[in-house]
Amino acid sequence: MSVSPQLRTLIVDDEELARALLREHLLPHREFQVTGECGNGFDAVKAINETKPDLVFLDIQMPKLDGFEVLELLDHQPAIVFVTAHDEFALRAFEVHAVDYLLKPFRRERFDAAVLRVLERMRNPRRDYREVTESARPPGAYTERIVVRDGVKLHVVPMDRVDYFRAEDDYIAIHTAGKELLKQQTLSSLEKRLNPKQFVRVHRSAIVNIQRIVRIEPYSKDSKMVLLSTGAQIPVSKSGLEALEKALG
Repeated sequence: MSVSPQLRTLIVDDEELARALLREHLLPHREFQVTGECGNGFDAVKAINETKPDLVFLDIQMPKLDGFEVLELLDHQPAIVFVTAHDEFALRAFEVHAVDYLLKPFRRERFDAAVLRVLERMRNPRRDYREVTESARPPGAYTERIVVRDGVKLHVVPMDRVDYFRAEDDYIAIHTAGKELLKQQTLSSLEKRLNPKQFVRVHRSAIVNIQRIVRIEPYSKDSKMVLLSTGAQIPVSKSGLEALEKALG
């Protein structure tokens, strides 16, 4: 991608003073044009997909959706510079191929260095965020919620409200509170993010919330199924039964 005369830039931070500081630091850099601001993750997803900026300065810890969850929901993929007060997110930021990571409070010289990195990155192709966000969580840190886009709506589902997940080709069907939500993701990639003490893959096409299991019943001569408190019946493979028995211990 060639560098345009002005790179359309979106600022996302839930603190107004932080947004103002970023605007001020960008003023001397005429290669950048601030085209908008957002104060939360929901607005950021909408603005990025609709206005298609070249660059986003993105806070990580925000109400409703954090910065990493914003990336999962993007169709348009701009360059990303994370801006946060929490250094424990640094490794994750680079694992999702962010251009840079600004730790608050930062000096103007550090900001200018990030801007130079952006200009250099624009000369090279960027990878798909949806392919790399799955590996962006540190070992032992399991996801506490899952974000799903349904048309213009965004759903944030806490993991303890999920009954079970089912594979649907390149999608997963998330069953929660009597509803089914679809998300483009593989069951295997999701499984890596789930707490094994809470969720068990009972079949190649299904992962269940252990807390929803009422009992295990015969399904056929050589197979079993689990009955969930919602009334759902999920087939259990041989390896799934072993994993389930180990989890229920």
